[in-house]
Amino acid sequence: MTPASTALATAAAAAGERGFLSPTGVEIAFVLVGLATLGAAVVTVTTRQLVHAALWLVVALGGIAVEYLLLTAEFIAWVQVLIYLGSVIVLLLFGLMLTKAPIGRSPDADSGNRWVALGVAAVAAAALVWVVVDAFRTTWIDLDGPVQGSTQVTGEILFRHWVLPFEALSVLLLAALIGAIVLSRKDTADTAAATDQGES
Repeated sequence: MTPASTALATAAAAAGERGFLSPTGVEIAFVLVGLATLGAAVVTVTTRQLVHAALWLVVALGGIAVEYLLLTAEFIAWVQVLIYLGSVIVLLLFGLMLTKAPIGRSPDADSGNRWVALGVAAVAAAALVWVVVDAFRTTWIDLDGPVQGSTQVTGEILFRHWVLPFEALSVLLLAALIGAIVLSRKDTADTAAATDQGES
């Protein structure tokens, strides 16, 4: 028997011993955190208060970081905390403040296309679940083994295969910040012009 066939037989045996009817504590925690994250994400897109939406987005992104920790991908989890919770949310809150967004309920937060958005989200979620299940049907993560999301492996994948989307995201965030500043200065200029006309 060749080493490859031995490895396949071992993987098949390990997959046969595990199942959905005998979950471990980590798997139960993964499902519970996932449900909490899903609930926070739903509240984020359904609330009409922009500040509340930003805060619920913090909960959703934090739940994703916890999911990465449960999958033994510590590096990705801390990147999630530092970049998304520490940078994107702060940028979003700054954008809300600079554009003088309403603090309370805003009727403009609902465009009226909720059912269309729900249908698109359902199709995208079904496609994502199908792709993940098809790709990792017989793959199991050894939670007691070495860390899977090490810095070296993640860095090689990120900066060798995903460097262009990574840089495009940074440009997008910069454009959002500049846009918020431009809108803020425009509102200030319009208010000053209206005040001058009223005094004259």
